[in-house]
Amino acid sequence: MALYLGIDCGTQGTKALVLDAASGQVLGAGGAPHRLISGPNGHREQQPADWLSAFEQATRQALDDAGISGQAIAGIGVSGQQHGLVLLDAQGQVLRPAKLWCDTESAAENERLLDYLGGEQGSLARLGVAIAPGYTVSKLLWTKEQHPAIYARIAHILLPHDYLNFWLTGRYCSEYGDASGTGYFNVRTREWDHDLLRHIDPSGRLNEALPTLIEANQNVGTLRPEVAQRLGLNPQAQVSSGGGDNMMGAIGTGNISPGAITMSLGTSGTLYAFADQAQVSPHAAVATFCSSSGGWLPLICTMNLTNATGAIQHLLELDLASFGTLVTQAPIGAEGVLMLPFLNGERVPALPHASASLSGLTTDNLTRANLCRAVLEGVCFGLRYGLDLLRDSGIQSREIRLIGGAAKSSVWRQIVADIMATPLVCPQHTEAAALGGAIQAAWSAGEDSLEQLCQRCVSLDGRTRTEPDAANSSAYEAVYQRYRQQVMQLQ
Repeated sequence: MALYLGIDCGTQGTKALVLDAASGQVLGAGGAPHRLISGPNGHREQQPADWLSAFEQATRQALDDAGISGQAIAGIGVSGQQHGLVLLDAQGQVLRPAKLWCDTESAAENERLLDYLGGEQGSLARLGVAIAPGYTVSKLLWTKEQHPAIYARIAHILLPHDYLNFWLTGRYCSEYGDASGTGYFNVRTREWDHDLLRHIDPSGRLNEALPTLIEANQNVGTLRPEVAQRLGLNPQAQVSSGGGDNMMGAIGTGNISPGAITMSLGTSGTLYAFADQAQVSPHAAVATFCSSSGGWLPLICTMNLTNATGAIQHLLELDLASFGTLVTQAPIGAEGVLMLPFLNGERVPALPHASASLSGLTTDNLTRANLCRAVLEGVCFGLRYGLDLLRDSGIQSREIRLIGGAAKSSVWRQIVADIMATPLVCPQHTEAAALGGAIQAAWSAGEDSLEQLCQRCVSLDGRTRTEPDAANSSAYEAVYQRYRQQVMQLQ
């Protein structure tokens, strides 16, 4: 058997799975949670040491679940949450907690950098993406100004998945897909924008701290002996380039050629589709990232999804099943209750300083069921807003492949299909980023072409196939337009 380990280090936790690349079967899976450090002004950070502990726990669970020895693992592919900033000193030690994708504390610094680039259109022309709060570049400027003593010790600048690859192999590398979300990378030429970093620090020391760029099908190296021993893995196992969670999720859903569209329902919501050309959208909210399969991945990301629905669940002291039941007890439009669920600010629509709000409340409609329905509709409207932008950019969306924890709910699936007015289906393995990491590892090892591996390892779950209800889609349209009007008042 050719066995590969896929790892996904996300916001809420780390997932691991063991893939038999020859049969296409997932043999075992595991997971462990992460702690989130939250504070005022959009402060969202995590300790990279927690990622390492979760990596170890998830890996051991996956190996135990598969009933195999870690010595049988031939390769590892790591997926990581995008945009996060991990700073290391000259000895490779972490200098401070990692600022995450959902951290908007550097929104003011992002605005100043955007002004330097000539606004959103200038950023699109130069980089192929419009830098947004949460991108890595503004975090560097924030660190320079808020923590000068730490900034002076920076020797290496890494993204979360880059850091995990460094921990595994001792090598400082990055690949094009995840690098696309830094804000100092040109997605057309696939190169770092050194001049932009010199604008932040004319000495050039930031450029000296950048990792080496490698291709998506290149290996970073083999495991360091002490890490192999800690994880119980084969020390000769090859670590592939890995990538951002969205790029790995694309591979894990077979989204490696034009036509398919993937929607991920996690802490954040994402929509993305493969493109074989760097066709930069005129819409600044559409990020034309590179893929981790050799092409590009036009993408939109909303900052609020299950974090918002989870907040209402917690407020009302509901488990997931009870939340879903209450949603079904309220009608479409929640009897006039509308929620803008911008608890983390928002990227799509572009409202980094926004806060969440409820409107349309009356004595008659203030019910638990309507609150649950309103938050679920609100987060889905954000994704519909993004889907409209992708369609307007020329992306086809004949079918949605739905992944992420919330995709397991039939209530979520029907509401998503109705609001998007598009059929959807879930892959057999909804934790697609970890699967994508394992598939990429097999591809890098030369097991087969990426197309052949995806055909063998990615299967769709016909039981989840959901068609939109035409009457429901029509009813949602009126509520969605009300959502759009509310958003316009904030822009």
